[in-house]
Amino acid sequence: MAERTESVLASRQKTAEHIIKNLARHGMDGYYCATSAEAVELVRSWMAAGESVTWGGSETFKESGMKSALDEAGCFRMLDRASATTPEEQREMWRDRSSADWFFMSANALTLDGELVNIDGNSDRLALLLHGPAHVVVLAGVNKIVADVEAGFKRIRTVTCPLNAERLHTETPCELTGACSLCHAPKCMCCNLVVTRHSRHAGRIRVVIVGEELGY
Repeated sequence: MAERTESVLASRQKTAEHIIKNLARHGMDGYYCATSAEAVELVRSWMAAGESVTWGGSETFKESGMKSALDEAGCFRMLDRASATTPEEQREMWRDRSSADWFFMSANALTLDGELVNIDGNSDRLALLLHGPAHVVVLAGVNKIVADVEAGFKRIRTVTCPLNAERLHTETPCELTGACSLCHAPKCMCCNLVVTRHSRHAGRIRVVIVGEELGY
């Protein structure tokens, strides 16, 4: 059993190293951490007290312990979109978030060729990935790794959206049936599909692959 575990861990690291090389070709920095705790320690080493931090709707950000670690540090300006309730507060929050020092998110899928595949409804998460915050940290468990972009979209339609729909109670077909029907429901989560194949801003996007299964 121990040998099998070691074999699995070695395989995960080897796959991650392959992806990291491809990320470098695409203008993105890649890192591999065997555990969430290691990932938290690595990312914290990049950050300075007083910097502003925001995040998208990411279960990985919470499950990895990253959010609690930053909260407990008590030295960052945490920009939580949920704290803005009025239209005026929401507009001000958006201005602050779009110029944050650090933006945290996960990827719906990460290809072997080093491409990020994401889907979104309101799409503020994707907007901040594409432009705005000085640094973007993408936390991705090994369960997010797929062969290619097509496999990434398939994963989103068969795994990501049905699970998120159930969690968020969207009343979309994928919540009710467990399968995507490419709907146009009022709370459709498949409004924008984005493939990040290259970053022109070296060092802005950092992808941390964690050797655990995290998020959806």
